[in-house]
Amino acid sequence: MAAAAAVATGAVQVRMAEQRRQFWTGTPEIYFAKAIDNSRLVKVEDPRRTREMKQFGTAMACLFLLVFTYAWQHFKAIEYGYQVESAKRTLTNVTEMNRALHLEYASLRDPERIDALARRMGLVPPSPGQVVRMDPSQAEGSGPVMASAGPITVMDAQ
Repeated sequence: MAAAAAVATGAVQVRMAEQRRQFWTGTPEIYFAKAIDNSRLVKVEDPRRTREMKQFGTAMACLFLLVFTYAWQHFKAIEYGYQVESAKRTLTNVTEMNRALHLEYASLRDPERIDALARRMGLVPPSPGQVVRMDPSQAEGSGPVMASAGPITVMDAQ
């Protein structure tokens, strides 16, 4: 009996599927070609519509220019902000390098360091009479002196 019920149920489902295939809803897709001749039509120009379109075009152009100007200023401000930050970073780096170079300059000018290097190279302090001042007035520090051509004496240090 169960087999007969299954066969009957299957037969009902087949009939319903066939009915669904036969039942068609929708519009037929039929196209008709119709020749339309617009050569006799003449466009009548409406001056009011033309004026409205010109005003609309002008208003849109002004709006576009305002928006474009605002966007340009905004992007330039962002670009200048990046340039300012880059300049600040560069200034910080250069300031740090300047400080490091001043420290190195000070350490290299240290008289004790120079004296130690000179002694390592075999240099000794000058003995009395070994230093000859070329212009005795310059040693006094009396102010600026004009250049002059005069005889120069060279002494041998023996």
